[in-house]
Amino acid sequence: GGRKKYRCLKATCQACPSKEICCPKADARYVTREPHEEARDFARECRKTKAYKVSRDKRKKVEMLFAHLKRILGLTRLRLRGPNGAKDEFLLAAIAQNLRKLAKLRPQCAMQEAAA
Repeated sequence: GGRKKYRCLKATCQACPSKEICCPKADARYVTREPHEEARDFARECRKTKAYKVSRDKRKKVEMLFAHLKRILGLTRLRLRGPNGAKDEFLLAAIAQNLRKLAKLRPQCAMQEAAA
């Protein structure tokens, strides 16, 4: 399926000090590479950056909001038809979600004002 199989020379592999750890039963080491392995290597390197971790956290936050809309507010299926109906229904659900957040924040503000 497009895989390339590379094999080390037997003499090189036998002379290596790590041979017993790397491939104790084989004469030489085999390495297979997929056709798009460079892209995978690039993706693995990107995952180590700080920008990726920030992006991952933001995506998780947005996905949790959509999951909340689906499960708690019942937005699994739109009831209004057409793009404008869907926009209106989603807007109302987002308003409800923001009001819930605001209601959770409100008692904390009131307690802070009472303490001051």
